Amino acid sequence: MIRDYSDEPIDPAVVDRALANAVRAPSAGFSQGWAFLVLDTPEDVRRFWAAAADDLEEPDSWLTGMMGAPVVILPCSSKRAYLERYAEEDKGWTDLDEKRWPMPFWHMDAAMASLLILQTATDAGLGSCFIGVPPDKDAAVREAFGIPEDHDPVGVITIGHRAEGEHPSGSPRTRTRRDLGDLVHRARWER
Repeated sequence: MIRDYSDEPIDPAVVDRALANAVRAPSAGFSQGWAFLVLDTPEDVRRFWAAAADDLEEPDSWLTGMMGAPVVILPCSSKRAYLERYAEEDKGWTDLDEKRWPMPFWHMDAAMASLLILQTATDAGLGSCFIGVPPDKDAAVREAFGIPEDHDPVGVITIGHRAEGEHPSGSPRTRTRRDLGDLVHRARWER
């Protein structure tokens, strides 16, 4: 994840390819309950940070680096799209009870679509980062960009060229990765 971007512009074809890949993400019941708000002009990116950040006049180093990303994408999920799709005749029930869902697939599918955007950026040699909308800024972001009530931002993806001197992973590693044996369990979960 990159936290400091150069001011080099991004080829719009890369963004289009990332979005084309995203809409091919899993979609339970082909509900297609994800949508993407794309901010790719300096004015729109600035409006996003004005709505989502606390101090644009004196930003800390993290915010300064993140605000340099020329593209910001907000993947959104629609629980309603999934509940309504699974209330259709071919799905076996007619109510909109979300208790039928073992996990909130509307968020999971939007997260998988987000991963495809991130992977496309990486494949194109770009840097990217996935962050969240601060809970206390959700209403301001929704209002600034007209995000409908039935869609929830599941995160924020920033995309751009890595700033000179930026560590390839976004920051120097201060932690080591956990051993594969601690994370992958075959046939039975054992420690």
